[in-house]
Amino acid sequence: MKKILAIAVMLLSIAASAQHKNAYRPEIAVLGDSYSTFEGYIPDGYACWYFNANDPKLTDVNNVKQTWWWQVCSKGGYKLGVNDSWSGSTICNTGYDDADYSERSFISRVAKLGNPDIILVFGGTNDAWGAVPVGEYKYDDFKRADLYTFRPGFARMLEQLIERHPGTDIRVLINTQIGDDVPESMRTICKHYGVKTIELHDISKKAGHPDIEGMKAIADQVIEALKK
Repeated sequence: MKKILAIAVMLLSIAASAQHKNAYRPEIAVLGDSYSTFEGYIPDGYACWYFNANDPKLTDVNNVKQTWWWQVCSKGGYKLGVNDSWSGSTICNTGYDDADYSERSFISRVAKLGNPDIILVFGGTNDAWGAVPVGEYKYDDFKRADLYTFRPGFARMLEQLIERHPGTDIRVLINTQIGDDVPESMRTICKHYGVKTIELHDISKKAGHPDIEGMKAIADQVIEALKK
C-alpha cells in the first residue's frame, strides 16, 4: 500500500510540474528605440546602444538580464515575442538634423511585431532630443508630409497598431526628462485613441540612457501598471 501511495504521489507531482510548465504566459512585443535595444535581441542591421561589452563611461548595463523588458518578462510572468527596437529612431519620419528617418521610424515598423498579447511602445525620446517639428493634432486623412511631424506621426502609428492588433493591450511608455511638448502630445493622442500610458518617474540614467538602477525602475513601474 505504501508503495502504491508513493507512486501516486510521484505521478501527481509530475502532472503538476507539467501543468506548471505549460501554463500560458502572455506574449509581449516591444516597439522601441535605444532604451530597449540589446545586442542579439533586435533585428539584424538595427543600430544598438546596449551591448555585452559596453563602454563604462556610457552605461553599466552589460547583461541582457539587466534590461527593463527582460525583467518585465521574468518578474511579471510574461514571455518576450518581437523586440523591434532601433537605437536613435524617432516615432515620426523626421530624425536628427532634419534627416529622413522613414526607414527606421516607429511608423514604418508597426507591421513587424508578430501577434502579441501586449504591445509596449517606448519612444518619443529622439523626437524630443532631435527637436523634430511637433505639428498639429490630426487623426485622419494623413498626408505624407504630416508623418514628418510628431503629432500626426504618433497618431498614425497608434492608428496602425490598433488596426493591425484589434483587442491587443497597447501601452505607451512616456519617458522622463524630455521636455513638455512630446509627453503632453503623447498623453493627448493616447487619450483620443483610448490607449493607456505608463508615466515613468525617477529613472536613473547615464549618458541620457537608463543605467542598471534605471532599468529596474522602469521594469517595476511597467509591471505595476500591467498588473492593474
